[in-house]
Amino acid sequence: MIFHDEPIPGEMLPVLAGHSSAGRLERVLRAGHFAVTSELSPPDSADPQEVYVRARVFDGFVDGMNATDGSGANCHMSSVGMCALLTRIGYAPIMQISCRDKNRIAIQGDVLGGAAMGVSNMLCLTGDGVQAGDHPEAKPVFDLDCMSLLETIRNMRDKGEFLSGRSISSPPKVFLGAASNPFAPPYDFRPHRLAKKIAAGAQFIQSNYCFDVPRFKEFMARSRDLGLLEKVFILPGVGPMASAKTANWIRNNVPGIHIPDSVISRIGGAKDQKREGQNLCVELIQELSEIEGVSGIHVMAYRQEEAVADIIKRSGVLQGRTPWYPGRDLKLAGE
Repeated sequence: MIFHDEPIPGEMLPVLAGHSSAGRLERVLRAGHFAVTSELSPPDSADPQEVYVRARVFDGFVDGMNATDGSGANCHMSSVGMCALLTRIGYAPIMQISCRDKNRIAIQGDVLGGAAMGVSNMLCLTGDGVQAGDHPEAKPVFDLDCMSLLETIRNMRDKGEFLSGRSISSPPKVFLGAASNPFAPPYDFRPHRLAKKIAAGAQFIQSNYCFDVPRFKEFMARSRDLGLLEKVFILPGVGPMASAKTANWIRNNVPGIHIPDSVISRIGGAKDQKREGQNLCVELIQELSEIEGVSGIHVMAYRQEEAVADIIKRSGVLQGRTPWYPGRDLKLAGE
């Protein structure tokens, strides 16, 4: 069948059978295509054009863009604000929701507001502690955590009610996601934590940076043994490192990210370290795409967003498929 790949402004599309949203990302994944998502860094600005300029570099190469929510506990344009701008022209944002800064009243309001704007995908996060960011004196909230947030939005969608039990006249039709970090100890616990997130309502998972493929394969094997891979779409995270110095700093200063010595040595020994980091990213995407249970890839290219199109093109994972972008609004289901 033929359909508008994502709701165009002012038009609400029906939810297909077996789907919980009308969005492109869910349709692509359920159609069995290899999905590509990316991280859209928010500007320190109130100019909407800065959001559009950042989004356009992904045109035709990604199925969804994460609108981050105070990532790293740093202040930027809000995820809700970015999603309002992106849906206005038909992009498919993934609205990140962090529990750090808002209580359940504000969060549930944002969920309804986002869904009303046409946001079909929501990623539930506990959030980084305020001490990690540029406002360490801020008061953290953490009224909910990622598990209770998933349950809250799932109940809003499936039961049509707020946490208070009050009815919602038109429930949000959203595809729910969560994050996973297979590379942080205790490793044996990670598949079980994934199971808890799935039970709470997660339908897709984006992982932290994956540079340790053997560790990720072990995580996937354990998850398979637990019967989880039939219940969720998993998109491991990748990203190009600009230099060995950058990779070493991230390894030493960002909790939960493991970058093997071999990776740092390879990038550091290259004549063009930035290009070598991109080459490695291409190879990782290709290797990860061959692992049973991997449904897509999540590309985090901080300050290298302009390289994402080339990385995806060289990886070949789209197999000739062209994801939607403004101006291309009709295509075959799942394309």
